Amino acid sequence: MEPVVLRTARLELSIPVDADVDAIHAACQDPDVQRYTTVPQPYERTHAVGFVAKAAEWWADGSNANWAIREAGTFAGMIGMNRLGGGNGEIGYWLAPHARGRGFLHEAAVAVLDWSFSDAGPNLSRVEWRAVAGNLPSARSARALGLRFEGTLRASLVNGGGVRSDGWIAAILPDDDRTPVPWPVLDDVLAG
Repeated sequence: MEPVVLRTARLELSIPVDADVDAIHAACQDPDVQRYTTVPQPYERTHAVGFVAKAAEWWADGSNANWAIREAGTFAGMIGMNRLGGGNGEIGYWLAPHARGRGFLHEAAVAVLDWSFSDAGPNLSRVEWRAVAGNLPSARSARALGLRFEGTLRASLVNGGGVRSDGWIAAILPDDDRTPVPWPVLDDVLAG
């Protein structure tokens, strides 16, 4: 599969390149990125170099599609459609601290979902999202995209530091209305 560039009103999503290594390394020092993702801990510059190389390999073999999110040429984060195969994919994302709270994630994720369900993309039948239980910002983003909460998977996720956590799972199908629906785990947190 050839890398695809996606554009939105404010963002360009394109394959991460060597020029992104320092920004990726810096962003992956953030405690939330380390807590809620599978990045190695400690995260060294060599990890960013290796990730950029792997991203190109994953595009080539069709297993994952990863994009750097850029606003006006400035690196803002990463988003990917991972574990591609059998008509399914899994959306994953993180933003650098300086890019949070500006709507970039929602904008990028809409573009990735549109591509994922299209004939120009892999034309998926199902996109899943998984996150460490308690990762409220990620869950709010997934709900805002119209994903449906499907449950909690006990001790299912392991971060880059080897910490095993319960995981939340949600999904969206191509014909689902993308209007947000209630998520019991978020509603419980907001009510509590």
